[in-house]
This record gives sequence, C-alpha cells and structure tokens, in this order.
Amino acid sequence: MKTYLGVPKFTHGKAEETDQIGVATGLAYTEAGGDILAIEVTTMDGAGQLQLTGKLGEVMQESAKAALSYIRSRTKELELINLPHDFDYSKRDIHIHVPEGAVPKDGPSAGITMATAMVSALTNTPVRRDIAMTGEITLRGRVLPIGGLKEKVLAALRADIPNVIIPQDNEKDLSEIPPELKKKLSFHLVDNMDKVLSLALRQRPVAEEPETVDN
Repeated sequence: MKTYLGVPKFTHGKAEETDQIGVATGLAYTEAGGDILAIEVTTMDGAGQLQLTGKLGEVMQESAKAALSYIRSRTKELELINLPHDFDYSKRDIHIHVPEGAVPKDGPSAGITMATAMVSALTNTPVRRDIAMTGEITLRGRVLPIGGLKEKVLAALRADIPNVIIPQDNEKDLSEIPPELKKKLSFHLVDNMDKVLSLALRQRPVAEEPETVDN
C-alpha cells in the first residue's frame, strides 16, 4: 500500500495492552475523522497545583478543572480519605498529560475521561483497557452530550475496543451508525460520573447498574 500511496499522512491510536493506573482512553473527533485519546494522570507531593500538558485548548483545560472540582466535592464517596496519602488537595499536585503534544486538542468531550484517569491515579485503581469513553462533565458530575459520535465510535472499532461509554442524551445518535458496526460494540449509556467509574475502574463497588443498549 505504501508503494502506491506513499507514507500515511494520518495514524490512529491503539488500545493499551494492559489495564493501567492513571490512564483512561477517550474518544476524540479529529480532521481525519476520529481517534482514541490516551489521557495520563500522575499525582505527587506538592502544593495543590493542577498541571496540564499536551497542547490542550482552553475548553479542554476548563474541563480538567471541572473534573477536579467534582472529585474534590466527593472525597468521601470516592474513598479518597482512606488512602496511604489521604487526598489533601493543598498537599497533592496532579499532572494531566495528553500525548502527541504537537497536535492541538480541544473540546469538552474528554471531561469524563480526565475525571476517570484522576480517580484512578488517586485511588491506585486500574482503568479497564477494553473500554473507551466520551462525555462532558459538570461540577456536580453530570455527563452531558457530545458531538461527532459516529466518528468516535469508528475510532473505537479501529482500536479494537469493544465497550464504549457515551452520554445518555446521545442515545438518539446511535441511529446514525450502521447496524453491522453497532453489533461489534457494547454501548453503555450514562448520565453521571458514578456510573462511569463503576464501569471503567476495576474492583470498585457498583453504585447503580448502568443501562446497556443491546444490539
């Protein structure tokens, strides 16, 4: 193929090989259609700083701040007070990084992915490698609808990720996806972060059984 078409102009992301702590897989709309987005988070002793790297736009930075505020407001519910390093915001720095820093990235749909990666890093809980997600997050942890669902679903298929978390309000957009493609994926509809975390994190109690669409 390279002989006739030359070097590929676009490459697509691949799923993680194993479950990772502090790494969640998001779905992004790009000029090439859609791609997966690995969001990495690490925490360290510090002074309560939130550091963002990876050429993130203003909207995406705001989503990261909203995700952190949600986490801080639910410290007890997320069991962040029983950790070896109790989550004292004033003494912990959080660094969020999205690889491929030369590529501009913006938009609110990575909100739930950033929140998931942060909770994973803070609780030392792995994120499932077989699940990708997209959705905007509010300060109260609500999950709001996003655009470009068809392209994002195709990105999950290319990366061989069988489970996709999408906002409840995007259920109507599933009609745009060809039936033969929908059969290859399991869609999990969510309206709040508690449901996202119960699906995406390993070994955590399920707060409420998320609704699943059978294809």
